[in-house]
Amino acid sequence: MVNNDYLTMLRRENLEAQIIDYLADILNIDPRVAMDIYYRSRLSKDIERGSYGIDNMDYKYLANDLIENESELFAGISNK
Repeated sequence: MVNNDYLTMLRRENLEAQIIDYLADILNIDPRVAMDIYYRSRLSKDIERGSYGIDNMDYKYLANDLIENESELFAGISNK
């Protein structure tokens, strides 16, 4: 039987991958750059902790929120 902690971890990993892929796609940046931006963000820390149930939210909403509220992370990025 699979335990709840394992399922939560898988859901969060999938959410992180979706956010990173979406950022790379909509910003036309290399996925490695999107990954670096994501893992430096407050959002990644909130998802890791499961703060506010944030890990249950839509990845597109979270990615757009990241762009809007942590814009300093995107300064100086170059497109593909």
